[in-house]
Amino acid sequence: MNHISSPLRLMYAFVSFAATQILLPAIAFADLSQSPPNVILILADDLAIGDLGAMDGHASRTPQLDRLASQSVRFENAYSGSCVCAPARAALLTGRYPHRTGVVTLNMNKYPQLTQLRRDEVTIADMLAGAGYRTGLIGKWHLGNGPEFQPRERGFKVSEYFSGSSDMSYFDYVLDINGKRQRVNDGTYLTDDLSDRAIEFVRENRDQPFFLHLAHYAPHRPLQAPEDLIELYRAQGYNDSTATIYAMINVMDRGIGRLLDELDSLQLSNRTIVIFTSDNGPDPVTGQRFNHGMRGTKYQVYEGGIRVPLFVQWQGHFQPGARTQRIHFVDLLPTILGLCNVDLTHQNSLDGESFLPVLQDSTSPFAPIRFWQWNRGNPNYTHNAAIRDGRFKLVRPYVTRSDKISDSTLPPSLYDLETDPTESEDVSHRHPAVTSRLAGQLQSWTVDIENDRTRPQSQK
Repeated sequence: MNHISSPLRLMYAFVSFAATQILLPAIAFADLSQSPPNVILILADDLAIGDLGAMDGHASRTPQLDRLASQSVRFENAYSGSCVCAPARAALLTGRYPHRTGVVTLNMNKYPQLTQLRRDEVTIADMLAGAGYRTGLIGKWHLGNGPEFQPRERGFKVSEYFSGSSDMSYFDYVLDINGKRQRVNDGTYLTDDLSDRAIEFVRENRDQPFFLHLAHYAPHRPLQAPEDLIELYRAQGYNDSTATIYAMINVMDRGIGRLLDELDSLQLSNRTIVIFTSDNGPDPVTGQRFNHGMRGTKYQVYEGGIRVPLFVQWQGHFQPGARTQRIHFVDLLPTILGLCNVDLTHQNSLDGESFLPVLQDSTSPFAPIRFWQWNRGNPNYTHNAAIRDGRFKLVRPYVTRSDKISDSTLPPSLYDLETDPTESEDVSHRHPAVTSRLAGQLQSWTVDIENDRTRPQSQK
């Protein structure tokens, strides 16, 4: 049975029709050894599923992402690696649960050692660069400060990035351009700048296999956008906060459209896999946003904090359409490596599994048990943690920063997402055996990942 509520199914109606009009081979790999595909991995920041125009029927207008969705395999049950940004990025780039990688939380100033990707972790950029890919990061990094933690030391041959600190401005910012700091305060809007740089990277590397990670900052705070676009939404009756968020997304959307157009212009679309997703759910500090009634936001492991959009496009190879299988950020690395015919060459075991069969066949089974955890600067206890196995999801309670650590001993809640996708009813009393089993598995997992996080440092 489908695990998605009817409103979320309706949001895909427009793309379902489009997909039926295009009959493509599911996948073709015959020439991979001669011409490996390019990969563009686009990540939005704090973007809610309901922020996409094609997915909600509300005010947000995202025609270019809607176009991408109509041409992609779209995952209705996609999950981030965390409910906050830095750990989510660690999972995305390593194929491992973020806690293992040393990236426990997001505040780089308060917890510098808990936001650093361990030196013995191997990123997808490391592996693709080793296979001959030109690798580039453009945008937000957020996986450690200092020379040994910069992107160029983590597999990215080209890096035009900012660290992800909270003092950013979209109109006055500093980028590290391959080791040289450059301040931009001439009126250029950050999101447009990142899009321009991504297009230039593609142009410069069109004659060789490339991997581009375009990590947008939008629509993360601070809420800033071109005034004319803010007014477009303000005129529809939205408050300044919501109007600005939609304007920020609008700018990102048009930049992604320009990037897709450039692929077409350079005749690279059939040779390039384009993946789009977001690092976590919407930020509650910026105000309430439409998110299909899902409970929770960024900072929480309820569905609203960890469910994200996920589109995978490869023109001429993947048949567009919806998928209901559960995909987690840790699954992207092994899948991308498989698509690029690159072997896993390091000793760190992956938590992710390749979902290549799901890209080929919508009926292919894929249902690994998945885990989440975020405990700010306290990595050794298990509040705000969750496990999902099939229809059931067990959640350890969210504990605010003002609460005591002992509050994490409150009993967990169990939700049947098949009948209750909004996590509104705790059914632990109806399923005590399931609750006990999942609670035990979650506890064992937290011990395992903490042991892995604190392992002796080794060389890559």
